[in-house]
Amino acid sequence: MESPRSYRFSFALLAIALFLSWLLNISSGSVSIPFADVLSSLLGKNTGVASWDYIIWDYRVPKGFTSILVGGGLSLSGLLMQTLFRNPLAGPFVLGISSGASLGAALLLMGTSILAGFTSFSFLGDVSLAIAASIGSFLVLAVVMLVAQRVKDTMALLIIGLMFGSITSAIVSVLAYFSSAENLQRFTFWSFGSVGNLSMDQLLLLAGIVAIGIILSILSIKSLNAFLLGENYAQSLGVSLKKSRTAIIIATGLLAGGITAFAGPIAFVGLAVPHLTRQIFDTMEHKILIPAVLLYGAILMLLCDTLAQLPDSASVLPINAITSLVGAPVVIWLLVRKRKMIF
Repeated sequence: MESPRSYRFSFALLAIALFLSWLLNISSGSVSIPFADVLSSLLGKNTGVASWDYIIWDYRVPKGFTSILVGGGLSLSGLLMQTLFRNPLAGPFVLGISSGASLGAALLLMGTSILAGFTSFSFLGDVSLAIAASIGSFLVLAVVMLVAQRVKDTMALLIIGLMFGSITSAIVSVLAYFSSAENLQRFTFWSFGSVGNLSMDQLLLLAGIVAIGIILSILSIKSLNAFLLGENYAQSLGVSLKKSRTAIIIATGLLAGGITAFAGPIAFVGLAVPHLTRQIFDTMEHKILIPAVLLYGAILMLLCDTLAQLPDSASVLPINAITSLVGAPVVIWLLVRKRKMIF
């Protein structure tokens, strides 16, 4: 069995790349701040310009850490789903969890004309959208968990998850049809995804959710390695299929559901980064893949968010568009160069 120690140099390079990507992300934005002043502020020194210190610490630093959590969490949840279903096309949202979050957000933003009084908890302000999306994602997760207790076939569970996603997407479409132009626009902007709208309290809550998902994933390493060779082989190793599948689904639900609730439905990262990691590390050992996808996902998200912020402009491109435009060509190039898919 491969040891993470043999990959120490690779992980050291990834850690350095992550730190540099974070610095680049914090140094970029609509307001041009000299890099020396950014470093000075991060080291606790006053830049002499109060607005610069405010921008760095109250906006850019939380946004940078949000990008790390979102990129790493989505990448890990994608790895869990691809391993559980042994399907390279599986992503973090195949169980309908993201669609459930979108339904919760849609009911809050567009449901007033159909469900009078549903948005009564909008007094919570900016947190209300995250709460609504969280409720939607975890309701779908709860239903999927109930189904998982009754369905023994993993592929059947995958199809059921996709059907849940189709049902919730259909309801969102109905809400959009009857919604006003203003509410529809608000929902559309939410669906673009964003890593720059979280307060420090929200960031800490998201960090806690992602941490729990990572811990559950680490505890499931033996099961994940066994699932790669089939459920019968996993059982022969003494792996409890029901408990292992439940733990993996809960971890995915926490990661994908929590991130979607706070940052919106960000596509591509969870599907592509596990493939990218396997192509570069050329291994199937999850002791190596889990930290690797966390690092690669965080780096990719930081770079995409940096590109999304147009230099010296208040305009910010949709992060969903940037992740696909940047990541897809890289994965295509790696697959063509390797001439095979490692899975």
